[in-house]
Amino acid sequence: MVHTPHTTDPDTMFATTFKQALQRRGLPLEDVRDHLEAHGITLSVATLSYWQSGRSQPEKARSLCAVDLLEPFLGLPGGALRSLLRRRPRGWVPPHDPAAVRGLYGEDSDVEQALGDAFPHFNAGLRRLVVHEAVRVNEHRLVDEIRVTVAVRAAHRDARHLTVVHALDGARGDAFDVTVPSGPAPRTWFRAEANCVVAEIPFGRRLVRNETAVVEYTVRTAATEGVSHQHESRVTTPLQSYLLQVRFHPSAVPSRCWHHYRRRLGAEPGRQLAALDGLHTTHLLPMKAAPGVYGVEWGWAD
Repeated sequence: MVHTPHTTDPDTMFATTFKQALQRRGLPLEDVRDHLEAHGITLSVATLSYWQSGRSQPEKARSLCAVDLLEPFLGLPGGALRSLLRRRPRGWVPPHDPAAVRGLYGEDSDVEQALGDAFPHFNAGLRRLVVHEAVRVNEHRLVDEIRVTVAVRAAHRDARHLTVVHALDGARGDAFDVTVPSGPAPRTWFRAEANCVVAEIPFGRRLVRNETAVVEYTVRTAATEGVSHQHESRVTTPLQSYLLQVRFHPSAVPSRCWHHYRRRLGAEPGRQLAALDGLHTTHLLPMKAAPGVYGVEWGWAD
């Protein structure tokens, strides 16, 4: 017997039906992957996971063939899954998934501590498309400036601001500021327990659904105690582009730098050595900015 999903949202009916069928048959995603491979179609467990969570849906010819193969495998009549697929408009972004965000950030992360009860709704109405971060390490070996440009798309109407959270080494509540080049000043506060600066960067007006906006802001700290060893950025949904630049003061050039990536906080990162250019700068520019934690770390010989 086929159970109709409780949701009537056309954007989530495929994901809900697929997930319920998996649960009903007691099938792990690894078994689904193996079944497809036996029929000549290779899909990753991550892709199948995205399908059941609604973060993506089958669109390419190979994926649609996989859907046709999965219907009888899951005990569904022909067309039960394919009929639920919707052609998504250009620029479509997946729905906000608080569980996926917590899975990336980790339980009781610094960001969750900083946002408190607002964490499950962290930028729920927005999707970041492009992120460019320029980080400066001063003569005291501290990150004292982070300049950020973000392009976002409104997933719902009435989006008013972008919430940002930055951990600052050695920062105090009276030793930081967040500025924007134009427009209303951001609302900011400091969470000492998480050592984080939180800011709400206003768009200047309310955005309508699917409207894009570009946000620019700079975070500075006057701290002089402590040492910075890395800068990380957490990406919760796929980005069109992510660029991280780190520039070191001439008197604080590290002996080694590494780029790293990990799928979630707490996971062991994959690292590779990174070169510095003649301006004492290194940059990280992944070919594909999938969800995960991206960063640059460095160290000194002394």
